[in-house]
Amino acid sequence: MKIYQTTEIKNIAILGSSGSGKTTLAEAMLFESGVIKRRGSVGAGNTVSDYFPVEKDYGYSVFSSLISVEWMNRKLNFIDCPGSDDFVGNVVTALNVTDTALMVINAQYGMEVATINQLRLTQKLGKPVIFVVNQLDQEKADYDNVISQLQADYGSKAVVVQYPVNVGPGFNAVVDVLTNKMYKWGPEGGVPDVLEIPEEEKEKAADLHQKLVEAAAENEESLMEKFFEQGTLSEDEMRMGIRWGLVSRHIFPIFCVCAERDMCVRRTMEFLGNVVPYVRDLPAPINTEGEEIKPDSGAATSLFFFKTTVEPHVGEVSYFKVMSGTVHEGDDLINADRGSKERMGQLFSVAGQQRSKVEEFAAGDIGATVKLKDVRTGNTLNGKGCDNKFDFIKYPNPKYRRAIKPENEKDVERLSEALQRMHEEDPTWIVENSKELKQTIVSGQGEFHLKTLKWRLANNDKLPIIFSEPKIPYRETITKAARADYRHKKQSGGAGQFGEVHLIVEPYFEGMPVPDTYKIGGQEIKVQARDVQTYDLDWGGKLVFVNSIVGGSIDARFLPAILKGIMSRLEQGPLTGSYARDVRVIVYDGKMHPVDSNEISFMLAGRNAFSEAFRNAGPKILEPIYEVSVFVPSDKMGDVMSDLQTRRAMIMGMESDRGIEILNAKVPLKEMANYSVALSSLTGGRASFIMKFASYELVPSDVQDKLLKEYENSQKDED
Repeated sequence: MKIYQTTEIKNIAILGSSGSGKTTLAEAMLFESGVIKRRGSVGAGNTVSDYFPVEKDYGYSVFSSLISVEWMNRKLNFIDCPGSDDFVGNVVTALNVTDTALMVINAQYGMEVATINQLRLTQKLGKPVIFVVNQLDQEKADYDNVISQLQADYGSKAVVVQYPVNVGPGFNAVVDVLTNKMYKWGPEGGVPDVLEIPEEEKEKAADLHQKLVEAAAENEESLMEKFFEQGTLSEDEMRMGIRWGLVSRHIFPIFCVCAERDMCVRRTMEFLGNVVPYVRDLPAPINTEGEEIKPDSGAATSLFFFKTTVEPHVGEVSYFKVMSGTVHEGDDLINADRGSKERMGQLFSVAGQQRSKVEEFAAGDIGATVKLKDVRTGNTLNGKGCDNKFDFIKYPNPKYRRAIKPENEKDVERLSEALQRMHEEDPTWIVENSKELKQTIVSGQGEFHLKTLKWRLANNDKLPIIFSEPKIPYRETITKAARADYRHKKQSGGAGQFGEVHLIVEPYFEGMPVPDTYKIGGQEIKVQARDVQTYDLDWGGKLVFVNSIVGGSIDARFLPAILKGIMSRLEQGPLTGSYARDVRVIVYDGKMHPVDSNEISFMLAGRNAFSEAFRNAGPKILEPIYEVSVFVPSDKMGDVMSDLQTRRAMIMGMESDRGIEILNAKVPLKEMANYSVALSSLTGGRASFIMKFASYELVPSDVQDKLLKEYENSQKDED
């Protein structure tokens, strides 16, 4: 492949729901551009995009795939993305390093939940979108319904560029209102006959052509003036207007294809080559210092690494975008994130698993290299005079968790290394070694996402693992004030141990004052806050430690030891061994010995006094509550709501977006353990959801009783 300059490069993400035909379209594009001589199929497992063993086994995309083609003296870098919401991280990455989205819509089903979720991302990132209606040769294809849905969402901005003459098994022709021609194919597709528009289609084509002209003219002042003067625009002027309309998201062009039979793929690619914005046309990315980094091939070199894969017989393959400057084989660059020096070895232009060696990449281009020493996904490599760092990719919160361990305990270290490597390949696989839960927790976007991780560990690493439902990170707190005192006394020959602590505990909320009198168990205790320290606990919530010692009953030098003892009990609450939080402790009295008192004595006294007071203060268990938004077709709303209510959900409200209902609720994490599986079963895979932590709330009394019994039994088992 020849070397392309910034002004000749276009980067395009191929999006769409599962089954929309993205990979088949990518295969047809590779064929049309001459990269491959024969088209593969998803069913046969021989496509260029889906080349990983897990993808061949499952029969659809799991990872995004870079496909670079030469077309019309330009370089088009496509990233073919998985359609399942479980692999949305690939979509997020692709949209952040490309400039335009090619949204493939299945003509049989129209706007699906995954499509709408992906469109939200394009809107959030301000990316241009081109719609491609695929599978028009299917029995249930309904082109008019798709257009109605798009125009309901985007109004006059959704502009038809092509429409099918006949939909269904007999599909073989489209009218293109940009070129004012009809394209017709034989049974095998390929190169079409370019014909004049038939008489019976001229009125419809003329009306749609006029709408396209008007939409193009609106995006550039000189074009608008010419349109008012002449009532029309030339084809080239329309292309220019559409390009600027794409950049500003004022035009959403609509195309037709039958990717499986290679119909209209060539014409769609012509539009991409002619009209899609170049890298330079879109807003430049911002580095971590807030500076705009323009794709200038003459500037200092800066590469952003957005993806890492490990491939058989090759090893680690690192994918990058040239943010500025030009990178050459043999360049020495500095890793801005890790401080290490890297030499760029071989550079490759990529088409799936096919790689073509190139000597350099200019700003805006996307490529790959192999065998870097110390580069991770998200790292930036810079040349001399450049200190850029980028962190613009923001991934969604995980929504499916499993505890993971190897079948053989001897493989713990191997598993840890494999999980770290897999996180590098897909940052939406989150791995946490929980000290609190004494488990390794792996989180992802859904059951199938983690099932894929398990498949790869078993088949690629020969490392069988066990998944189990993870423990819940409960918290403990108190609901009323209580007091306790404890004397630690120990005498064994020489110097003894002595420390006595009197304290009060009470539930704490932000901003609450310290009273000067407490009435507990018929006893009135006066306090005077001499010093108040607030500690943000690592596990959430606060501890407020109040020194109310008067008369020197406890020397100030022993207070840190008392605090240490209290902290040790907060790390293992008395109810279930969970972390405790949101407690205020007032140390108001005690005793010490001139010889036997020391730090260990007061640490033990403080710990035991706190434990006793905590137990008497109406202790309660808190559970994590998550905000959950479910995106569901309206005909499944009742089933989904009923299911959520069985999960102790509090329904917060409902709204609609593009024909999809959005159900907002607050749900305990415990009840979300298998929700992605249940939701898929309830809706036939047509719904999705997102979730994020909201707060800790008191568990119902029946749930608390059950948890207490479970903890008591587990302690007996350990004994």
